[in-house]
Amino acid sequence: MNTDYKPTIRSVLPWLVAIAFFIETLDATILNTAAPTIADSLQVAPLSLKAALTSYALSLAVFIPVSGWVADRLGTRLTFSSAMALFGLGSLLCGLALNLPMLVASRILQGMGGSLMIPVGRIAMVRTYPRSQLIRALNFVIIPGLLGPLLGPLAGGLIVEWFPWRFIFWVNLPFCLAGVLMARRHMPDYREEDSPPLDWRGFLLFGSGVGLLAYALEVLGEHMLPRWAVGVIVVLAVALISAYLLTARRKERPLLALDLFKVRTFRISVVGAFLTRLSVGGMTFLLPLLYQIGLGFPPWKAGLLMMPTPAAAICMKFMTGPILQRIGHLNALRWNTLLLGGVVAAYSLISPGRPLVLIVCLAFMHGFFMSLQFTSVNSLAYADIPNERTSGASTITSTAQQMSLSFGIATASFLAILFLGGIHDAEPGVFAWGLHRTFWILGGLTALSSAVFLGLRQDDGNNVSNRDNRVREPATSAQEATLRTHSRRG
Repeated sequence: MNTDYKPTIRSVLPWLVAIAFFIETLDATILNTAAPTIADSLQVAPLSLKAALTSYALSLAVFIPVSGWVADRLGTRLTFSSAMALFGLGSLLCGLALNLPMLVASRILQGMGGSLMIPVGRIAMVRTYPRSQLIRALNFVIIPGLLGPLLGPLAGGLIVEWFPWRFIFWVNLPFCLAGVLMARRHMPDYREEDSPPLDWRGFLLFGSGVGLLAYALEVLGEHMLPRWAVGVIVVLAVALISAYLLTARRKERPLLALDLFKVRTFRISVVGAFLTRLSVGGMTFLLPLLYQIGLGFPPWKAGLLMMPTPAAAICMKFMTGPILQRIGHLNALRWNTLLLGGVVAAYSLISPGRPLVLIVCLAFMHGFFMSLQFTSVNSLAYADIPNERTSGASTITSTAQQMSLSFGIATASFLAILFLGGIHDAEPGVFAWGLHRTFWILGGLTALSSAVFLGLRQDDGNNVSNRDNRVREPATSAQEATLRTHSRRG
């Protein structure tokens, strides 16, 4: 690993990666509060605009697994600058969209760029900084990523209140231009001349299977296709994903290292996090609709009411370590998942005439419990993974996270449409009623996902939480030792 770079590069690189992290997280949340306004402009139902959110997350999920291979082949400098340019182009086209299909296609382009920015930026950081300075540098990069979800909802509400909604996407352009210019000058150029070939068959099977499954969820509630046609799409999607799972077992270097699921803590972490995000992932989309359509609030006020959740999540970041050190991952995840489900269901109490303090309190609790939940599962995922396999584990967790967010938004929207009887332009009271029933279902599903974490043991994760000062070294079981053997052979 070559770290012999000028001090100026080490001082600029964190800012460069931070810019990418900020615009990606900002773009994931700024659209939510603007959804009713954009839907009205494009002459579609507000719930139909879920396609613009799910397509972005799904694009991230499909292309994240190839980010490392692209960086090894083309170099981190060209890959990162091209990703920033692609993200900027997608943002420009989103603002120029004349209908929903154009917006969805542009969001997919955005996702392709975003899928390369953060992983490649992280690769450059790891290879540039010595281990003694790496944590400090990465923590600097994380801060703008936390500010994106905090500022996004309010920024989206203010923009559509005072400017055309297209500026929601065009605010990215100055950041992308600055990022491209900075990358060409300050991004170190790492590459691997002897990088292994990409698993193209796996990429096509996995990408097409996940894409078709997401499309089936999209059209199921919209009644765009007859149910038998949706059923055929689902069967085809399952067949493609199954084919990928079969071929990946025989690949020495598959697209996703599925053998990592032999590690019990990794398997429970990924599956549990997927199910939890599947249940709560649609809340960031449904809540602004409830505030604007169900309660009649203006976009800026809806955005303001969304801010306590990411603010509480940031505060919880500083408390999660002591909590896990005291009670452990098993107790934290078992009980916190139930509490999180209860908060999601409690949003059904929000109706016209309710005091705003109720919304603010629920939003704060939502942020606290959600932050503890996902920080816990993310740290648990790497507890027993050998150091040489962390890259493959990171790819799986990142891909699963974006897939669950995409499917979560689609599932929540489908439930809402189902409770509304397929009537998109329902009266505000009826619309709120349909969302309330959706919150009950999503809260119940979140609570049920706590059963996954019952497979944990009391000492699981102690080596990452330093609980009771009993540190367990990773990869001590026979299955995990097999992973080390597989890694050396690869």
